[in-house]
Amino acid sequence: MESTWGEGEFDVTVFSDRSEDEERKFLDTYVQWHQQKLAAGFAAITWPVGAGGAGLTIAHERAFTELEAQYDVPNDHELISVTTKLIAPAIEKYGTTAQIEQYGRTFLRADEFCCQLFSEPGAGSDLANLSTRAVRDGDRWVLNGQKVWTSNARIAPWGFAICRTDVDVPKHAGMTAFLVPLRHTGVVVRPIRQMNGGASFNEVFFSDAVIDDDLRIGAVGHGWKVALDILGFERDSSGGSGRSGGEFEDLLGLARHMERTDDVVVRQGLARVYTTNRVREWARSRAAASARLDGAPGPEGSIGKLLWTEDMRHISEVASSLLGAALTADTGEWGTYAWNDHVLGAPGYRIAGGSDEIQRNIIGERVLGLPREPRVDRDVAFKNAPR
Repeated sequence: MESTWGEGEFDVTVFSDRSEDEERKFLDTYVQWHQQKLAAGFAAITWPVGAGGAGLTIAHERAFTELEAQYDVPNDHELISVTTKLIAPAIEKYGTTAQIEQYGRTFLRADEFCCQLFSEPGAGSDLANLSTRAVRDGDRWVLNGQKVWTSNARIAPWGFAICRTDVDVPKHAGMTAFLVPLRHTGVVVRPIRQMNGGASFNEVFFSDAVIDDDLRIGAVGHGWKVALDILGFERDSSGGSGRSGGEFEDLLGLARHMERTDDVVVRQGLARVYTTNRVREWARSRAAASARLDGAPGPEGSIGKLLWTEDMRHISEVASSLLGAALTADTGEWGTYAWNDHVLGAPGYRIAGGSDEIQRNIIGERVLGLPREPRVDRDVAFKNAPR
């Protein structure tokens, strides 16, 4: 929906710094909207009809998302997106009938939330290098290790964890996926303070945390495949029509307010943001076409994700050049100092969902067909691989 400069709330925040109570109120507002969409058939457009969806294509879902963005509706929230767009579909694909009914439907409706427990201090971009252990003990598993940079773990009652279950096979083969209750004995969640003052990221510690085998999602040793699908869902949805941080229209409004639209350097910056935005839309359309053929998001989603982070970086650069000292000194003027939240938050998405370097590797190897980077740990048992 087109906004008018100086009217309403100006918000270009990328990562929020809300208190836990404020976060929960924000979530409640969006959940109401999400469940209204679900009841009307617009919140699970690509899900099978038998699973409560509309049974349509990703192209249909994109069309609705783009239309929704033209209206003043509650803003999406990362925790809801992770729960409904990443975890719920993964459980629908890999879970048992009982798991789909108990957790898949619950997460699809956003009746409960689930965060993503992937990254570790020694396994960020190289996710397959994770070392959090899950050791089988009869019909239970004992978890030990640490996850980090986990968005909204302090609020989510559930986490979706990829754990190391076999150290005697190569690193990609020895992982398994689990649902983990975060308000559970042996699980500790701690906030990580961010540059903008917020703490939406968290670190999660497992110390002899025991969970039942019925919380395992997919076969033992198939965790890498599950993780790849979730990351594919994430990259496919990253940078969609939902709002996260400033957009071209916000930047153009700022340039007009500062009376700088005749400045050739500013105009060039605005043109760069606009063209990157349009190319990103075309890349998303291409990814949707590929998904229609293959039935799942492919490596093309990395192109859209990389373009999204580039777009956010360009926006930060132009906003900073327009505002100068007003970016760091709060004068109370509408639509100025608030850009600080964008400039401080945008770099985070160059890491979240797979770093820019990883996206370039995926594009090079899986889209362009370039030779893979050499690996010294190929076909080596995880316990013997150099780290």
